[in-house]
Amino acid sequence: MDYSRYSTILAEHRGRILTLSLNRPEALNAVNHVMHEELATIFTDVQLDDACDVCVLTGAGRAFSAGGDIAEMQAAFERGGEVFVTLVDAKRIVFSLLDLEKPIIARVNGHAMGLGATIALFCDVVFMAKGARIGDPHVKAGVVAGDGGAVIWPQLVGYARAKEYLMTGDPLSAEEAERIGLVNHAVAPEELDARVYGYAEKLANGPVKAIKWTKVSANIGLKQLAHAIMDTSLAYEWITFKTEDHREAARAFLEHRPPKFTGR
Repeated sequence: MDYSRYSTILAEHRGRILTLSLNRPEALNAVNHVMHEELATIFTDVQLDDACDVCVLTGAGRAFSAGGDIAEMQAAFERGGEVFVTLVDAKRIVFSLLDLEKPIIARVNGHAMGLGATIALFCDVVFMAKGARIGDPHVKAGVVAGDGGAVIWPQLVGYARAKEYLMTGDPLSAEEAERIGLVNHAVAPEELDARVYGYAEKLANGPVKAIKWTKVSANIGLKQLAHAIMDTSLAYEWITFKTEDHREAARAFLEHRPPKFTGR
């Protein structure tokens, strides 16, 4: 598999383990239009990559991903047109992750927010560095958590806890995320690679067909749920992109001030 066409995601083979690194470190790996398109195809390519049995997903630099690139997203939505491509790609990101038969491990080396959190949480096992934070702050931007958070959070921590965090957008520490079951392991940063790649090697050296088809079986219910929810949640997200509250949140972000929401 040739990954050279990807400009915002780096791919590196280490034996039968493939590491994918979100690679916009200067922007804390915020997902711009190019990365969004690339995330919609990369996991399909991993599925077809005969050189790997296990995938590790991480971020370059000091963050996993800060989520959507708000400045670019605002400009894109104001132009119109591209929104429908974005919605299609949003579904492809989630469903290609769920369709990936090979185990994928999230190496959350720094903050994971919004879409960054969603992508990490749809991985099979999540190792998170202590000191990092994870959250889904869509509502703080005046929009619905439509790109997968409403699917995956309740399955990991239950509906009551999921709604508590999704309705405020407040982030969690790695330790708290581990305590409530949102992530598997919170580890010291200096131990992150040993824990992640130790686990990856265990899978790569195991009965890979039995492992991947166990994953496939476990994901059936989650895939059904995602198909039942994603169209609605993305439609609500698209509607809220047109609200005054979202426009105010975008302006406030760019002006480095708290937003003043009016419910419109």
